[in-house]
Amino acid sequence: MTVGPGTPRSASVKDVAAAAGVSLGTVSNVLNRPDRVSDATRRRVEQAMAELGFVRNESARQLRAGRSHTLAYVMLDAGNPFFTDVAAGIELAAEAAGLALFLCNSDSRIEREASYLTHLEQQRVQGILVTPVDPDAASLVALAQRGTPVVVVDRVRREQALCSVAVDDVLGGRLAVEHLIDRGHRRVAFVGGPPTIGQVRDRLDGARKAWAEAGLPGKDLLVVSSSALTVAEGRSAGARIAGLTARRRPTAAFCANDLVALGLLQQAIRSGWRIPDDLAIVGYDDIDFAEAAAVPLTSVRQPRHELGRMAAELVLDESGNPEHEHQQVVFQPELVARASTLG
Repeated sequence: MTVGPGTPRSASVKDVAAAAGVSLGTVSNVLNRPDRVSDATRRRVEQAMAELGFVRNESARQLRAGRSHTLAYVMLDAGNPFFTDVAAGIELAAEAAGLALFLCNSDSRIEREASYLTHLEQQRVQGILVTPVDPDAASLVALAQRGTPVVVVDRVRREQALCSVAVDDVLGGRLAVEHLIDRGHRRVAFVGGPPTIGQVRDRLDGARKAWAEAGLPGKDLLVVSSSALTVAEGRSAGARIAGLTARRRPTAAFCANDLVALGLLQQAIRSGWRIPDDLAIVGYDDIDFAEAAAVPLTSVRQPRHELGRMAAELVLDESGNPEHEHQQVVFQPELVARASTLG
């Protein structure tokens, strides 16, 4: 069966019916209501399907039903293991519900995020989970109002028009700096990413609160900004810290995520510093690479899989429960102390 020379096409239901010598309705019953077809007829139709290489168009069937059997997660940065761990938690919940999961990477680009959301809405996915560039974007509410359940992941919305699942990042920043203060550090650097990222602002806010409550001078909490939350930016921050005078150089650093902390650790080792004697380092997220680093990294742990699982459960509830009520779930972080601060 070809359409024009050398142009193959998939076998259709009509082709199967002709090959098996049955009606289109009988083929439809074999696909959707096999109990209505005799065993002999069903076997004949199934044999025709196998011989023709027939593949059911599940997408078209689901679209006719009004909704697909898929969820989608639009993550912020596929290069950050934190988001892939969140995705793994979503996938477990989706699998338990008999659904497939689409993964999309916005790469922190709002136009790319918007393109994915439009495409997923057109595909009639059962629900969308998104770590948005802008958690307060009105477009997310508009998407939900058009009928696609939406849950915001790893962000807190200011109003409650959508479900959201996040971690208390102010508390996380506080835990990190309190730990460093307890270890005797009185000059600490906060190595962050762009201040446009809400988590960065919240973690710095928590750090500043812990610093002020300890009665320490604000000038001794040094903020080292970076353009991204990457290993390369962590190395760059390490080079800038190395260029400070001994009087200004911090004895410890709290990094806004583990990738930055790992880059800083690399640069510190290249500079010949002893960790934690010359520089103690705390990361954030507690990704698997944190414990596996050359010097195991102290980090603020987020419940990454649980974050994803809860988000998926919320979007599934919104999809199937007429009595669904939006929830804003906030998990508590915990500090995991390792050799990068303990020696």
